Amino acid sequence: MTLPYGRRPETVLVKITDYGGMVGWGEVVEPGHGERLEGELPALVGVDWEHPSELGAIPGGAAGDMACWDLWGRMNGVPLSHALGGTRTSLIATVRLSADRSLESMVARVNRHVCAGYGHVTLDVHPGWDVEPLRAVRAAYPGLVIAVDGRGAYTDIDQLEALDAYGVVAIERPFKDLLTSADLQDRVSAAVAVEVGTVGELDEAVGLKAGRALLLRPAVFGSLGAVRRAHDRAVDAGWDIVCAGGLGAGLARAATVAVASLPGCTLPSDVAEPPRSAQVVLPPVDASGGVVAVPLTQPGLGHTVDETRVRRLARESFRV
Repeated sequence: MTLPYGRRPETVLVKITDYGGMVGWGEVVEPGHGERLEGELPALVGVDWEHPSELGAIPGGAAGDMACWDLWGRMNGVPLSHALGGTRTSLIATVRLSADRSLESMVARVNRHVCAGYGHVTLDVHPGWDVEPLRAVRAAYPGLVIAVDGRGAYTDIDQLEALDAYGVVAIERPFKDLLTSADLQDRVSAAVAVEVGTVGELDEAVGLKAGRALLLRPAVFGSLGAVRRAHDRAVDAGWDIVCAGGLGAGLARAATVAVASLPGCTLPSDVAEPPRSAQVVLPPVDASGGVVAVPLTQPGLGHTVDETRVRRLARESFRV
């Protein structure tokens, strides 16, 4: 099923049903991906398996893989967090704040989230919007834990090195290349957090000492098994991990919460969105007082899909 998502990319939901009628759900947020799923998912029909790890590269990519893990968890009465090896019952959440029209507006937005219970914020920065907003937020909240996310927009190490003076705990995705990230890590006390899409890329980043933290986005990997292997590799290297989820209808966020419950995800996680109104899961994935509960009383993803709402929102659907 393909759901519209305003100006954001469409979200594609996958529903898998076993012979006994038990269902599992998965989600991917990627424009134009639905047509490819329609051609791939029939390969899952009639396949016998005992555990999702047996399937290797699952047709349907991350959405098909997530649906298989959800189905396995529901069939065996196991929450996804426990199936992956998670140990946490709740998560400290960060809130990610984009650039604003003014410093005053930025500080006001930070204030709203601090008053809501958040003790950690991540500021999106880019050349021309970095030192001044960070200085303003730090002046207003001396004890606030702050990270910054460069989204690969920088080429000058000096610009980012200046941010280290304001006590940031992490500088996420500063450059597009790992070598420059390694140079920056040599010059700052903050942990440089790199983002990769495969365990092999993470091996390269660790070998180059490109940082001290991994920005782990489960949606970037093809399977939750690969996500777990990346987590383990980062832990073996002594790296911290910040787990972040994608946009969508709530299912991808629920999977991200399960991943963030793993013991190596030591930094506050970006799992508090999308807004409740955009979700089709019950209860919605949400933060309360800057804390996200890990669902442990329900199996699989731990959330019920509102199929009536899904059918109402779906732009197109197909059955195999």
